[in-house]
Amino acid sequence: MEPGDVCMCQSVFPAHANQRGELSAGQLLKWMDAAACLAAEKHAGVSCVTASMDDIQFEEAARVGQIITIKAKVNRAFKTSMEVGIKVKVQDILTKVEKIVSVAYATYVAKPVGAKKIELEPVKLLSTEDHLEHTLATERRRIRLGYEQVFQKLMQESNKEDTSEVEDAVSTGLTHVQSIELVQPPHANHHGNTFGGQIMAWMETVASISASVEVGVRVEAYNCEEWIKDQARHINSAFLIFNTVNDKGELLTFPRIKPTTEMCYCLVYFFIKDGVRRYHGAIARRRIRLARKCMLSAKEDQPSDLWETSNQKYVLAFQAYVSYSNIAALTHLAAKPGWEVTSTLDGIKIWIHEEGDTLSLKVEMQVKIPSHLAFSLLSDFTFRQEWDKHFLTCEVLQDVNEDEKIYYITSPPMTGHKPRDFVILVSQRQPCKPSEPYMVAVKSVTLTSMPPSSEYCRSQVLCAGFQIYSDSNSSCTMLEDVAVVRTLRALKYCKKRHALFANCCLLLPKLYVFTSIKPFILI
Repeated sequence: MEPGDVCMCQSVFPAHANQRGELSAGQLLKWMDAAACLAAEKHAGVSCVTASMDDIQFEEAARVGQIITIKAKVNRAFKTSMEVGIKVKVQDILTKVEKIVSVAYATYVAKPVGAKKIELEPVKLLSTEDHLEHTLATERRRIRLGYEQVFQKLMQESNKEDTSEVEDAVSTGLTHVQSIELVQPPHANHHGNTFGGQIMAWMETVASISASVEVGVRVEAYNCEEWIKDQARHINSAFLIFNTVNDKGELLTFPRIKPTTEMCYCLVYFFIKDGVRRYHGAIARRRIRLARKCMLSAKEDQPSDLWETSNQKYVLAFQAYVSYSNIAALTHLAAKPGWEVTSTLDGIKIWIHEEGDTLSLKVEMQVKIPSHLAFSLLSDFTFRQEWDKHFLTCEVLQDVNEDEKIYYITSPPMTGHKPRDFVILVSQRQPCKPSEPYMVAVKSVTLTSMPPSSEYCRSQVLCAGFQIYSDSNSSCTMLEDVAVVRTLRALKYCKKRHALFANCCLLLPKLYVFTSIKPFILI
């Protein structure tokens, strides 16, 4: 275990279980928060509080008598907040079988005593996995910050839909449950406060009673004076998803629900409006969850991601996760162990990586140009025709935002073949600190507005891009990565590797602007 890690082991006792004999989600959330908070405080050296937890999915159930192991570590420290990665496993002590229950990410904020301000130290990166999670933490933070914007747009779309009542639908008012808890010493953490995990456990208990697929829970707190004045402090809000199963563990269908409208006349407009808002909010959150699930379940060797889903309701959420997966795929590819140097010529190194039926290629070189200028040149593909003979045309199809663009590219024909075309998503990222690289990630996407043409052979980029590291104010080191799916049969012929390299390189923009073409031809 690394110095900054926290590991917690818990036996599942009957007191921790629900009526099915399984570890309750609330109890597990309580343990997860305690371990993650300790990891955050271990790094910060001061008290920390739970700011938020990303969507958590429980893949396995833990039963009474089994062992839960929770590992938590700080992936990245920002100014006053940290992302903590949490991994939960369950082990049967009789069979020794171990399964992953959940992988989650939480954000904690350092809270020093008094008015003292604190700026967190950077996390020490000791392993390849540390570097990988450190990079991806920035991408996950982008999604968190952009969540509200995506949610509001989805709400606007949802409001346009028909909300006519479904026959036999249950009013949401009938699922309302309220619980009042007195905070006692056993509910407090080592700072004397009710911590996030305990609140989450209470929320799960109330939600499981209400249990109507998505359950919204709001937590408010009072001291004695606030209780008398009925002035509550909002602590937290969450939305929990439940499945209902029969005795055999088979999923059952929930009854449909409809927004609450049964209220007294003087308040009816307010409550109808609020009930409909919550109803549409649930629809918007479901679309975000489905988009995330779709992206996480996609196969790594899938040649092209759908930028426009068949259901336009999911487009906004879906595109956010496609952009994330683009950067994540390049980061994972660059961090893989087992890269082998196959050629070094004129300071240019060529590496290969073989895994299953995938051949990956990496080119490393130093250039006498500032890193920000190299990034500016390589991230804008409309410049490519000026220096790359493999680009016949390059057109911007969608200017998604300042960091993402979709291009349509045509390339000249190879001997005996049609000219090729590509539809690619280019995601660019600037470093958060000097030691990190500029990144340009490239991945094929599918647009309904740009179907394959009989004039061209539609080609795919599985994963490609550039990482640009600053060496000095006037030079930088550039890494170009590309993963190409090939058949196992083709990879068996080592003599054909060099011919494969030539074909593989064509999938990526070249670095010819910085060096001659000749070294690549002579490989």
